[in-house]
Amino acid sequence: MKQFAVGYAILAAALYAVSIPLSKLFLNEVSPLMLSALLYIGSGLGMAAVGIGQKIRSAKPDGTPFVKSDTPYIVGMVLLNTAALACLMLGLTFASASHVSLLNNLEIAATAVFAMLFFHEKVSKRLWGAIFLVTAAGVILSVESGETFSFSAGSLLVTAACLFWGLENNCTRVLSERSPLKVSVIKGVFAGLSGLLLALLAGEWFPSPSVIPAVLLLGFAAYGLSIFFYILAQRYLGAAKTSTYYAVSPFIAAGLSLLIFREVPSLQFLLALVVMAIGVYFASTKPSE
Repeated sequence: MKQFAVGYAILAAALYAVSIPLSKLFLNEVSPLMLSALLYIGSGLGMAAVGIGQKIRSAKPDGTPFVKSDTPYIVGMVLLNTAALACLMLGLTFASASHVSLLNNLEIAATAVFAMLFFHEKVSKRLWGAIFLVTAAGVILSVESGETFSFSAGSLLVTAACLFWGLENNCTRVLSERSPLKVSVIKGVFAGLSGLLLALLAGEWFPSPSVIPAVLLLGFAAYGLSIFFYILAQRYLGAAKTSTYYAVSPFIAAGLSLLIFREVPSLQFLLALVVMAIGVYFASTKPSE
């Protein structure tokens, strides 16, 4: 199974990549907090259906049972995911899908730093350099044009989402020996329900019934199956390394966004793209490669 770990991480990235451009389209019909809630509910329900299918086939359970000490990490995983996706959807209302896609690479820096601080994972000099480059690219993307130095609201919200997800990735890492399927169901259902409560408290309401199935399906692919394969990869690669392979996702998402919305990339975007690509390369490879 270990030899497939990198493939799992890249597959997770590809499934997640479609979420940003398609979510941007859905924001024309669904309010941001409600969209984030429905996406996670779709992921939880979809993965629950996968679990039922496995049980019918009498598939051997994967992973070790949950224990009492997992509780704070499960709670943290749910709350951090709720906050992260809410910030991302709000950020998408202010920024272009391509910019948001690239900014998502800030999750690499957040995941690696939190892994070092709280879980004592080693961060090499090469990875520190990658973190610096990715962060610098994020700053380039985030700075608004004008006479004063300021950051756009959309970029700040996406950055907050990356910080939440960086910490959440490390909570998920602690649970990586548990069943990826069960973790995905718990994450999706409970993050979705807490997000739904948040949306309703904010005065948002359900969209047209004709839109809901498509949103749920996107949630299943982008946040259900993607999380499932991400957890499998984490089991063998660790949080920091898995996040670096997962970093191809923002580039795929940015390319899809440029095509779908027919955006013409600015010089600022292209400069950030180059800097970020170099950073991701350093993060994802060893000096001998």
